[in-house]
Amino acid sequence: MAGQRPQPPGGNGIGVEILEHAVTIRPTGEIDIDTAPALHFALSEALAHASVVKPVAVDCSGLTFCDSSALNVLLAARRAAQGTGTVIRLPAPRRRLQRLLEMTGTRSLFPVDPEPPAGRQVPE
Repeated sequence: MAGQRPQPPGGNGIGVEILEHAVTIRPTGEIDIDTAPALHFALSEALAHASVVKPVAVDCSGLTFCDSSALNVLLAARRAAQGTGTVIRLPAPRRRLQRLLEMTGTRSLFPVDPEPPAGRQVPE
């Protein structure tokens, strides 16, 4: 692999995978008010390694639930990313997350990819 090894996950199990073409995080399960700080931590770590040519990909394929707390974290990370010209992509969002984005009018703020990003899964 041409990039760096994934960083070990924090207490939440969300690791940061740094590749040549992107920085990927793979949250799984539920992201709610209790677990949103873990998503914030992972996104902060990812943004530290991202750039204009190396976007952050939040692989949403393993998320089973995502509430407004998670959406607020994503929006705050997007705002921080804009300052450096970095893009936060949402690959493979499940229907519930897509619905949350649509209902809140934030769908257009995040590029959505139909498939999860290539690369190795980060252990939980």
